[in-house]
Amino acid sequence: MTDRTTAHTDTFVADHLPPPEDWPDLLFTIPDMQYPHRLNCGEELLDTTIAEHGEDRPCLTSPEQSWSYGRVRDRVNQVANVLVDDLGVVPGNRILLRGPNNPWLATCWLAVMKAGAVAVTTMPLLRTGELQDIVDLARVGVALCDHRFVEALAAVDADLEIVAWGAGDDDDLAQRAGGHPTSFPTVATRADDPCMIAFTSGTTGTPKGCVHTHRDVLATADTFSRHVIRPTPDDLFTGSPPLAFTFGLGQLVIFPLRAGAATLLIEQGSPPNLAAAIDTHGATICGTAPTAYRAMLELDDADLSSLRRGVSAGETLPKDTWERFRDRTGVALIDGIGSTEMLHIFIGSSDDAIRPGSTGRPVPGYEARIVDDECDEVPDGTVGRLAVRGPTGCRYLDDPRQHDYVQDGWNLTGDVFLRDEDGWFWYQARADDMIISSGYNIAGPEVEAALMTHPAVAEVAVVGEPDDERGHVVAAHVVLRDTDDAAPTAAELQDHVKQEIAPYKYPRRVYFVDELPRTQTGKLQRFKLRGDQ
Repeated sequence: MTDRTTAHTDTFVADHLPPPEDWPDLLFTIPDMQYPHRLNCGEELLDTTIAEHGEDRPCLTSPEQSWSYGRVRDRVNQVANVLVDDLGVVPGNRILLRGPNNPWLATCWLAVMKAGAVAVTTMPLLRTGELQDIVDLARVGVALCDHRFVEALAAVDADLEIVAWGAGDDDDLAQRAGGHPTSFPTVATRADDPCMIAFTSGTTGTPKGCVHTHRDVLATADTFSRHVIRPTPDDLFTGSPPLAFTFGLGQLVIFPLRAGAATLLIEQGSPPNLAAAIDTHGATICGTAPTAYRAMLELDDADLSSLRRGVSAGETLPKDTWERFRDRTGVALIDGIGSTEMLHIFIGSSDDAIRPGSTGRPVPGYEARIVDDECDEVPDGTVGRLAVRGPTGCRYLDDPRQHDYVQDGWNLTGDVFLRDEDGWFWYQARADDMIISSGYNIAGPEVEAALMTHPAVAEVAVVGEPDDERGHVVAAHVVLRDTDDAAPTAAELQDHVKQEIAPYKYPRRVYFVDELPRTQTGKLQRFKLRGDQ
């Protein structure tokens, strides 16, 4: 790696982090967490992996092509040379990345890492106004963009240099990169240097910029991936979440490359496309949301027999979905809870440690507890706020909400959980999804799980609605399956819930809808149903 000098470093991100006293406690308690002072995650994921496993193994693949580790390394180095030599990028500069999941997007991300810059990966379907906010907040000066998604980015009001890939013209990134050497002296970043800003996906309104370091990137692979997924170099990862979503970045880039495995990147990750890709290419590890696993189960011709692992995140995994997927495929889905603030999953279990319906136990390297409003730990069996700490943690970019997420050194995720006496964590609701009706605490996801056991229900979202008599009442927004059977009435669904759980929890209001509001990553936006946009 090449030495970095202060004179040629952009310190904007470091200068706009929260003060150290507002950071969470960072723990490095297991042997896998002992990292050197100098560390570049791009070099570790490529050069170190190649040194261990060789350069001829498949690395980044798509339905159209397959690039070996050696070819990816060469292209990453060429793109890094474009960034530094053509675009004048210095360590610490923010580089916006925009495009669907494909080998070029992953290549650009790795190049930004090796150049010591800071990646700001964005959802490909964001509009100009949304991109404007990100560019302004992160002070972005350079963007690498799939040519199909340039228009909205070009309309941003900023001094932004955009280089596109995929068009095939003389100014195309691939053409530029082809004129550069396939070697690049990786910048000798520190382990705690910022390397990415991940913007939250907006389930509660205004996104927040979460800053993560080179060490954070590797820590997610050396905790959750190594100890829970346990991949091998012969695995083929695939999934639906965009690389701008940290769940997708981990599952589809960080985890496979850290293990010397391959990844199958698909641009349109709908359940039918995902199921077809698994079948055609023999993918062994899949990462997607519970709704996608449910949808794949509805596909009569879906052959998922090549899978040995399935990771579910983004929202709680219903017990019914877990059982149906296990019965159909033999795969025991790994439920996990993570956050953009923590970078990836911090609670989740596999194999014999799975208790269907439970999220699991803390991932090795992380600690979790249940606390009250004063951040004091509560006894097992008590519902409370989830607090987590480990080798990663929340550091917002210029955002006063840091004080809401980090308290007493713990990351407060905004989730309500219960820990049982055996140490398993059971999801109850998001803190703002706990409904108080006539003095009773009712967890929306519990009502959703009860409704999902009705054969006519395809999807459901439960929220609290104001009520003059009860304060709030439970309201269910229901998407029905397309069947030849008569559709159930609201009263029938209400009676069904009363048979599944305590009758006082039943939805007093039932709305039948065509679809539920979701983010581009598939997360349910309950705040839109509550009307508090």
